[in-house]
Amino acid sequence: MTPLAQLLEAALFSTARPLTAEELSILDADATLADVRMALEQIREHYDFEQHGVELVELAGGYQILTRPVHAAAIERAQFSVRASKLTAAALETLAVIAYRQPVGRAEIEEIRGVSTSKGTIDVLLETDWIKMRGRRRAPGRPVTYGTTEAFLTHFGFDSIQDLPGLNELKGAGLLDSNLPPGFSLPNPDDAPNLREDEEPLEDEAFTDEPLGGDEDEGGDEPR
Repeated sequence: MTPLAQLLEAALFSTARPLTAEELSILDADATLADVRMALEQIREHYDFEQHGVELVELAGGYQILTRPVHAAAIERAQFSVRASKLTAAALETLAVIAYRQPVGRAEIEEIRGVSTSKGTIDVLLETDWIKMRGRRRAPGRPVTYGTTEAFLTHFGFDSIQDLPGLNELKGAGLLDSNLPPGFSLPNPDDAPNLREDEEPLEDEAFTDEPLGGDEDEGGDEPR
């Protein structure tokens, strides 16, 4: 590999998050973005052999050197890596609604799921840094809207939100009933950071004025 590729390789090994080509270009003042991308391709080719246990992958708009999937399970069993807490079914459902329907408010999440969403469910997803508060809906009560983060893409191995599984993939994995209602379709997910016409910015206030749930729903989600 060229000296630039070796420099980028060292940086990618030392970081815990994906780095963009623009960020990597800072390492060498004489390197252009084209040089950086060429060096990244050299790194990719270098690790594109069976004798390497890691590979260069594109995640969340950046690049990261990660363990090959074939070795991931063994490493996790040995507890060498930090594993995120296992989410409840309610949290996974809520996360899926936010990912596909963002920007989305709590009332919309509840309407889609058909159950009330507990404060704990939203809090857990915020703590994992997989979702974020985007803005407030221009509607009575000005409810908070939620969207996914780059950490969500990185954790689940997506380069962009458009990489989320489609209808056929979800059916094939057994996550959707094969006998769906006529006309059923999934939305085209969009995590663009710009606020929509029906959203307004969050204020500097503590974002606790929107009721995320009461004491009665702390234990879990309840049918509406």
